[in-house]
Amino acid sequence: MPIDPTLPYDDNNIFAKILRGEIPSTKVYEDEWAFAFEDINPQAEVHTLVIPKGRYVSWDDFSARASDEEIGGFVRAVGKVARDKGLVEPGYRMMANIGAHGGQEVPHLHVHIFGGQPLGPMIAR
Repeated sequence: MPIDPTLPYDDNNIFAKILRGEIPSTKVYEDEWAFAFEDINPQAEVHTLVIPKGRYVSWDDFSARASDEEIGGFVRAVGKVARDKGLVEPGYRMMANIGAHGGQEVPHLHVHIFGGQPLGPMIAR
C-alpha cells in the first residue's frame, strides 16, 4: 500500500529492521552513510536497493532535513554501487518512489538501481 511521505518516520519499517540486522539481506555495499542490498523480488537482471542510514521517510524528507555530508555520502554510495556492478556502460536506471502517487511502499528513503538488460520505456503506457 503506498504511503504518505509526510508521516513521521516509522522505526519498525522493513528497511529500519534490515539496518539493525533484524531481517537478513544480501549486502552489496555499506559505509557510514548508506547500505545497499539486493532486492528480494527483482524486477530486472540487476535490482539493488540503496538506503541511507539516517531516519528519512522519502527523497523529499531527505533533501529537506539531511546534512550536506549525509546527502553527499548517500549520492556517492549510489554511484559507487552502480559502478561496482558494471552498470555505467551500457547504462542503468535509478528510481526513488515518493508518496502514494509515486508508488512508495516502504516509509524509508530508498533508491532502486536497475540494469543488466534493456529496460524499455520509463513509464508503461
